[in-house]
Amino acid sequence: MKLFLDSTRCQGYGLCQEHAPDLVELDEWGYAAVLAADVPPGEEETARACAASCPNSALRLEK
Repeated sequence: MKLFLDSTRCQGYGLCQEHAPDLVELDEWGYAAVLAADVPPGEEETARACAASCPNSALRLEK
């Protein structure tokens, strides 16, 4: 499973980082940066919650 960020959709809410601090960090302006495109084993539910938390659908998961 991979986590992808569409940075053009990110508005800097930071909800994704709250749900998945090991997968996403925020830059100095509060915009998301995906730390690990490959979701580690056991982090799938966290990644789903992270992607679902984004109000602008900037994050998506693919198998």
